[in-house]
Amino acid sequence: FEEGSIANLTASIIGNVFGFKALKALRLEDMRIPVAYLKTFQGPATGVIVERERMDKFGKPFLGATVKPKLGLSGKNYGRVVYEGLKGGLDFLKDDENINSQPFMRWKERYLYSMEAVNRAIAAAGEVKGHYLNVTAATMED
Repeated sequence: FEEGSIANLTASIIGNVFGFKALKALRLEDMRIPVAYLKTFQGPATGVIVERERMDKFGKPFLGATVKPKLGLSGKNYGRVVYEGLKGGLDFLKDDENINSQPFMRWKERYLYSMEAVNRAIAAAGEVKGHYLNVTAATMED
């Protein structure tokens, strides 16, 4: 698992296992994470108050979604999904935790089309909208 990403670890282990349709019931009772791995995680940089200030949204819940399917979309089609979701009333969308730079949709392409979609949605709605991109990579250079 990626250093510094508790979210990636838990999404990969817990999210994927709990998503199996063949399982009728499942309960996680214990999960031990090596201390050395935990020390690579610095915690979130901001919280909900900062996000509310950035999006100028107070007194109501945020409405967001994760882009699905995460696999098989081109960068252009991914951007289209982002735009349609924001235009349809979502405050933000986000990348699935496990998506990064895939051969069919490289990170930079996804970024460019997603940001174009966000800017179009902001112009159409007259309010702040957003998309949270997975910016993790195998190395710092990536």
